[in-house]
Amino acid sequence: MTNTPLQPERRIFLKAGAGLTLGMYIAPLSALASAPAQDFAPNAFVRVDPDGTVTVISKHIELGQGAFTGMATLIAEEMDADWNRIRIEAAPADRTRFTNLHLGSQGTGGSTSLANAYLQMRQAGATARAMLVAAAAAKWGIPATELKVAKGEVSDAGGRHKAGFGELAALAAQQPVPAKAELKRPEQFIFIGKKVPRKDSHAKSTGTAQYTQDVKLPGMLTAVVARPPRFGARVRSFDADRARGIKGVVGVVQAGDVVAVLGTGFWPAKQGRDLLQVEWDESQAVRVSSDTLMNQYRDLARAPGLKARADGDVDTALPALVRTVEATYDFPYLAHATMEPMNCVVRLSPGLCETWYGAQGHTTDQDALAAYLGLPPAQVRINTLYAGGSFGRRGNPKSDYVLEAAAIARAWAMQHEGQATVKLVWTREDDMQAGHYRPMYHHRLAGGVDASGKPVAWKQHVVGQSVVSTMPQYAMFVKGGIDPTTVEGSANLPYAIPHLRVEATTTDPGIPIQPWRSVGATHNAFATEVFLDELAVLGGQDPVSLRRELLAQHPRHRGVLELVAQQAGWEKPLARGKPGERRGRGIAVHESFHSYVAQVAEVTVKADGGFRVDRVVCAVDCGLAVNPDIVRAQMEGGIAYGLSAALYGEVTLKDGRVEQDNFDNYRVLRMAEMPAIEVHIVPSAEAPSGVGEPGTPVIAPALANALFAATGQRLRTLPLRSATLQPA
Repeated sequence: MTNTPLQPERRIFLKAGAGLTLGMYIAPLSALASAPAQDFAPNAFVRVDPDGTVTVISKHIELGQGAFTGMATLIAEEMDADWNRIRIEAAPADRTRFTNLHLGSQGTGGSTSLANAYLQMRQAGATARAMLVAAAAAKWGIPATELKVAKGEVSDAGGRHKAGFGELAALAAQQPVPAKAELKRPEQFIFIGKKVPRKDSHAKSTGTAQYTQDVKLPGMLTAVVARPPRFGARVRSFDADRARGIKGVVGVVQAGDVVAVLGTGFWPAKQGRDLLQVEWDESQAVRVSSDTLMNQYRDLARAPGLKARADGDVDTALPALVRTVEATYDFPYLAHATMEPMNCVVRLSPGLCETWYGAQGHTTDQDALAAYLGLPPAQVRINTLYAGGSFGRRGNPKSDYVLEAAAIARAWAMQHEGQATVKLVWTREDDMQAGHYRPMYHHRLAGGVDASGKPVAWKQHVVGQSVVSTMPQYAMFVKGGIDPTTVEGSANLPYAIPHLRVEATTTDPGIPIQPWRSVGATHNAFATEVFLDELAVLGGQDPVSLRRELLAQHPRHRGVLELVAQQAGWEKPLARGKPGERRGRGIAVHESFHSYVAQVAEVTVKADGGFRVDRVVCAVDCGLAVNPDIVRAQMEGGIAYGLSAALYGEVTLKDGRVEQDNFDNYRVLRMAEMPAIEVHIVPSAEAPSGVGEPGTPVIAPALANALFAATGQRLRTLPLRSATLQPA
């Protein structure tokens, strides 16, 4: 493969002799924005080797979400390839060929992988198939219309001729490129919508999958870093004598606001780091505490904010209602808590930077590294490896850990003839205390119902930091001073409420933040779905019946609502618990990333006020489910991740210091706490939409509503384990 940038016209790359390499270039995203979906042209590569192996070059990283399998499914479907002969290769950093059509740059995020690649990858596969068929037709002197393809072989109807993809690859490279290959009709699908084995399972289960931590290069040193105790602090001076005394420590360098110890491996570097004596300049450091900050947010929520939505006349309608309710909802900072903390390998030599890591934002990282090192972007090479989770963290808008690795490598290279190979490793404590977080938020709501019990007025004010402010490339989405992620799920509330106003106030306390799995939906889904339940109780309405009525103009919301209610047996009473136990069932519905999810949670509250989550029923409408097993897995994983945050997730600051540092005080869900989960997928012919994130935000409100149903007690602050339920 080559990283040579393409010129801005459609191109085809064909490699003759050794096999067939197929890749197509499309016009820039701006030119495609108004183009019909059927006119999209592929821009990813397909390679057919002489041995018949079909290699799919995936522009999306495999973070555990199933992107590799999804890309392979689309290509295999249109090629009629042999699933067992398909392999996946991560794409290099090259924005001209591998742009995410939904993001406008190369990267993975926003639950866009399958959604943006669905037609693009299918067209690439269909084009490859057409050229292989054309090659067979030329070789045998038979019209292409009389040939068929199945499991990586082309044959004629009479069975006289048969050839595998590998045999035809060289000749296929000489065939004209069809202007537009015909795609299959849904009734012809043999892979899409069916069960296929994941392409990353074998490597991960046998230990052969390569993660950043597995990388070993000649002369490579491992770096572990001493970080400021407070955000905004800087290095004043440091004493590294004791660190240098550790066997295996090779050197100590300062790189900006951190001091790095370099060693022959992680353990000596970590031991040396722990012995560093650093004096910090904290004159500009953040010294805020979580409690103080939340009190400030509550004060801000009482004052007017910027209007994100204004339907009807809330100020007139709300006071006129006899039955009204007010509620506030508090959300803490959250860590991403990926299984694999941040890490990156950087090799510097004169005029070249090479990296190995789980790259989530290729274009962002490549540009940041190029600017920092004074290199053309083409001289920054990114080798993308498997990543042990991200939940948004590896797609840091400022390329924080990647630039940190480069800064350490450059500082070392300046002492060693311009060359260095460094593996930066963040410890769990580094990631927990010096990372970037899901912002803290506060919601203030007021609403009321009419004499028939139907919601008439809704007023909501959201206070918190702006995620988009950390992402300059998306600054154009801020309208009227409002970050759309702050109010997503509130400003687009689907319920038919005549008088509705949503306001927002943006804060900037100096705490580093970035997108966290499902971004604004993480808090908006909770506030809106719990508050709607509060209005249902106020009006004497069944939560499902009220939602069904208010969603009359939103059939996909209503579809998942009705499916989950049916599958959960909403109309049937829950089985009784043991003596002294109380049981409850709660529901929530939310749309995010163009997918619609409804969940019902069942809980048992013990006599002493403790509780467990027994069962979660989930319905999802994500358009056409390309890989149903992966859809189910992502819903299950999203529910587990959301439950962790709902029950335990909380990063707190005291005088500017993060109080949590590992999983002993930043709890995540344990296996024994995992409820039984059922996932039901709505059959759909709509285009595929996201599944990596939409399952996460719905579980917390469903759980809170279930606890209310069991106890009559409203819980409005996350995490829920911090609340005290009244004993029976």
